[in-house]
Amino acid sequence: MAIKPIIILPDSKLRLVSAPIERVDAELLQLADDMLETMYDAPGIGLAAIQIAVPRRLVVIDLAKEDEPPEPHVFINPEIVWSSDERSVYEEGCLSIPDYYADVERPATVRVAYIDREGKQAELEADGLMATCLQHEIDHLNGELFIDHISKLKRDMVIRKFTKAVKTGELPQFKREKREREAPRPAEG
Repeated sequence: MAIKPIIILPDSKLRLVSAPIERVDAELLQLADDMLETMYDAPGIGLAAIQIAVPRRLVVIDLAKEDEPPEPHVFINPEIVWSSDERSVYEEGCLSIPDYYADVERPATVRVAYIDREGKQAELEADGLMATCLQHEIDHLNGELFIDHISKLKRDMVIRKFTKAVKTGELPQFKREKREREAPRPAEG
């Protein structure tokens, strides 16, 4: 396994729509393992392949708390097939937008169809943090960021901040301390 560099805003690759995965093979599973290692190192709870500059429809998530054994989930070609009318709000963060958090309202419950590590079709109905994380990561696969769900004024401010940081060479660095994974500010992918 290898830790991969995470691309950050304003990298235009983050706006790419990721291509569907044709088959589950050893190379894809290695990519998933590398993504998990990268996500744990950041630290975060979710990561989409595009965040390591690979435009393929692959997502990894692990919501286990720091004192619990890892519970990695791999979602290949995930698609939301149903979402509830009920809404919930979480303060979201993103490994591609380090150290910025905002409240985002999303459906409280979703059902996601995907292919698992063994290449089998599967579905998962999720609520709470898992529902939010799945929606956040699937957005990445569609070229969307969580800041697309906040006001235009705030979004433009964040984009300007990161664009300026690229020009001055002062990009935000990931905070390496491990955050409590049940904290209200999950660092999603």
